[in-house]
This record gives sequence, structure tokens and C-alpha cells, in this order.
Amino acid sequence: MEFLEPEVWLARAQAHRRRVGAWTEPHLERRARGESHPVEDFLFTYYGHRPARLRQWHPGAGVVLRGASGFGRDYLDTPEGATLDTAALAERRGSSIEWIARLLAATAARPAYLGCFGLHEWAMVYRTPEVRHTAWPLRLGGEGIARVVEERGVRCSHFDAFRFFTPEARPLNVLQPTRERQRELEQPGCLHANMDLYKWAYKLSPLVSGELVADCFALARDIRAVDMRASPYDLSALGYRPIPIETPEGRAEYAAEQRRFAERARPLRQRLLDACERLLSGAAR
Repeated sequence: MEFLEPEVWLARAQAHRRRVGAWTEPHLERRARGESHPVEDFLFTYYGHRPARLRQWHPGAGVVLRGASGFGRDYLDTPEGATLDTAALAERRGSSIEWIARLLAATAARPAYLGCFGLHEWAMVYRTPEVRHTAWPLRLGGEGIARVVEERGVRCSHFDAFRFFTPEARPLNVLQPTRERQRELEQPGCLHANMDLYKWAYKLSPLVSGELVADCFALARDIRAVDMRASPYDLSALGYRPIPIETPEGRAEYAAEQRRFAERARPLRQRLLDACERLLSGAAR
């Protein structure tokens, strides 16, 4: 067990709320005004973790908060302070923790593939008048998008991106991902697989620290910006310079961003995997 004195854990909790508030407060203000943002809102609308939950700080498993009592749901009060009821939580979530651990380990063991060039977003608007971000223009128009998709082909390994492809685009994908094949196909160069580290972090919460959840959110937020810069939408009015993946220069820039994000994601994936293995090891004893 790790013991945190009040001045330490209170400062960490305050720092976490301040850090997360810089992300959540603008989103909540836009929502109150009835406005949407095609980049910034994604992590709050696609992922199922509410802003209020993201703001909650947790020390993670195996930590005692000296001087704390009634800290929250899933915590026990002890003579030394408040601590998570780790055993009960790990037992209740055992199958989920094991599934996440196996996915993280399989993804980490695979080499990064850097040849998809973000065409998943193009496949989502291929040969259809229905687009997700209707307030924003498409850089090349419908025929231009179709030409790029057909000339370049699509190689998307991520099921939760593939399932949003238009029916016409799905047969063009080299792979046909399914939920059952997720562990077989996910790889560390995929922007969506690295964004999903945020999902696995909050699903493990409060068994992992609030700082780790926030670190994964920060990575996902940066990835989302690149994801949309490489998309067929023109978001330059919002300050997002397009990455023109229809050109050799744009594809080289996208691959460089993939490589950079894969490097940033590696230690976060390992921290999540280590946490899973500790929890599973404790549950097995």
C-alpha cells in the first residue's frame, strides 16, 4: 500500500481538476449555447465518459489517502484513511479487465503500420450526400473524395472506424474488421487505437489514477485534431490547417504524425497494461 499525506493528495486532486477543467469547461459552455465543435466535442460525444466523471480525481488501487473519510463510492474508510475497495472492484470487473489487458498486450506486440493515411474519414463520406459535420465544407467535393478513395484504396484495421464507413466504401477496405477480430487486428500505428487508450483508462477507473486517465485524454485530444486535419473536411476557419493526404507531401506528414503518436501512446499503453496485470494478479491470489 502507498500512503499519501493530506497535503499531497489534496494538491494532486486540485491539479487534476484544474487540468481537466481546461478541456471540459469550454465544451460545457458550447453545449449551453447550443454550439458544436467538430474536433473538441468528439471525446465527450463519442466516448461515454461524462465531463463530471473526468473531473473526478482518483488515486488508483493500492493507495491510502490519510485523513480522508467518505471519499466516495467504492472507497473504504480505514483507521489510516480512505482507500479503494480494490478486491471487490477487481472481482466485479474481472472479465472486463482481462479483455482490456489482452487487447493492450496484443496491440503493443505488433509493429506499427503507417500506410492507412487517414482514409477512414474519407470512407465515411464516400458516395453519399449524408455527412456527419454538415456545417463544414468538404475540401474536394464528392467526386474528388471518391477519386482519392478509389485510387488510394483503404486499409483500416479499426472496427469502430470501419463500422461508420458507407456501404459503398466497405468492400474497398483491404481488411474487414469485426468486434470479434479486434484483438487480432488492432495495431499501434492506428490513430483510433491510440485514442481508445482514453476509453480503456476510464473503463478501468477508479482502479487507475486520475492522472493516467487525463494523460490518455490529452493524447486522444491531440490525435483527434490530426485525424480531422487529414479528413476531407475543411476546418481551416477553426484554425486547423489541412493535411492533404491526397498528395505525397500530405501522406508523408500524416505518417510522421502517426509515428509520433505511436511513440507517445507506447508508455501509456504499458501503464494501463501494468495496472491490469497487477489487478488480475491480486484477484488470482
